[in-house]
Amino acid sequence: MPAGAGRFYQHGWHSWSVTGWRVRRAPVRYPVVPEHRLQATDPKHLDDPLPGGSGLGAIEVAGDDITLLGSLGVDSWVTATPEQMVGSGSSDWYRASGSEQRVFADYGEALGQALGTRRGNPGPVWCSWYGLYAEIGEVRLQEVLVDLDDLPFAVFQIDDGWQRTNGDWEANERFGSGMAAMAERVIETGRTPGLWLAPFLVDGSSEVIGRYPDMLLRDAGGQPIPAAHNWTETNFALDVTREDTLEWLAALIRKTIGWGYRYLKLDFLYAAALPRTNDEVGREAAYRRAIQVMREAAGDDVYLLACGAPVLPSIGVFDGIRVGPDVARYWDNKDRTVHLADRAGPGVADAISTSLNRLWLRRLIDIDPDVAFFRSRYCLLTPGQQGRLIDLAHICGVRATSDPPDWLDPHERSALESFLTNRPEVQQIGRYRFLLDGREVDFTDVVEQRPW
Repeated sequence: MPAGAGRFYQHGWHSWSVTGWRVRRAPVRYPVVPEHRLQATDPKHLDDPLPGGSGLGAIEVAGDDITLLGSLGVDSWVTATPEQMVGSGSSDWYRASGSEQRVFADYGEALGQALGTRRGNPGPVWCSWYGLYAEIGEVRLQEVLVDLDDLPFAVFQIDDGWQRTNGDWEANERFGSGMAAMAERVIETGRTPGLWLAPFLVDGSSEVIGRYPDMLLRDAGGQPIPAAHNWTETNFALDVTREDTLEWLAALIRKTIGWGYRYLKLDFLYAAALPRTNDEVGREAAYRRAIQVMREAAGDDVYLLACGAPVLPSIGVFDGIRVGPDVARYWDNKDRTVHLADRAGPGVADAISTSLNRLWLRRLIDIDPDVAFFRSRYCLLTPGQQGRLIDLAHICGVRATSDPPDWLDPHERSALESFLTNRPEVQQIGRYRFLLDGREVDFTDVVEQRPW
């Protein structure tokens, strides 16, 4: 490592994991709350004393120059010691020095040759989550479809809240006509139906646990491994090294495609790559095989968006990937980000920061920074903060919102229409500085103020 080398580029394991340039010698902090730790970073590396990154790392050298060490495969990690970067894993490695944008571009090209590329921007997306959250039903969503009217959304995506429970992927009582009927209603408006799934999660109360107990990922003592605590019941992970699990996943995807959904948001995907007692295949290799099985079941003409997903292993299989944590109706939850040391939770500030630090991925896969907000109703964001999200969406190239049209005043609806129809020319002029149709946009203050 060159004398005087500066900060380390820490690349987070999955979509929500914090990513950015950190001081190498600063203490490494991990989430305090046990339930948050599962969703923050790779559990295998929780409590590592030295900073590290999933699949790659880079060091500032001088000026705009960096040195990068990156894996060309999966199941790899880069640790920053005081003297050097050390890669672990059996894949081939890529090493380069030079200007930051050029080095990341060349690494992205090499990674694409190794893992493949897929890009197929689906157009503007209306997603139910950040407006209605889990309180959705066919009546309310049909009202939204009517209210969307001639707004040029290409995709109408139904998020969490439609299913009986995770693992039992059938319509609940609020969708009495069934999910196929809901998809048909969307198609009648000229839009692509989209659906949310968490295919690797199984709710503790689900029927699938009773029917297929052997499909659960288990620890050395034979107990199911928890993967998420976002719902009333603990959710457990599926063991994707089992052939019966892969067959079940393929059948699930074929079922949703049969209902008419051609855009699938697959969430909490890290669950398939949690540490296991038998790691002969490699956790990320097993994950990649599972998502390839789901891709084969879906076909190439279905848009697959990964969320909460191990990043490098998803390249070449998914069309798009979330590149930051969830946004929220607020800028930052400092109780969580500062006091509990968890920057993987919902909040606009870290969604912006982590997304910007993953822009290099756009050569390989559509990068989704999450939705933009236009409403003032039920929203704590200032107009300036909303503007930051709008600019970020244009920079990343994926545009979405969850604002119900009946929550928008005329000015807000006009702003949404402009967002959906305008495609400004984007030029990157610095690490966090851009020109959008000649207007300078600088995110440096947002990113540099985030706590490490």
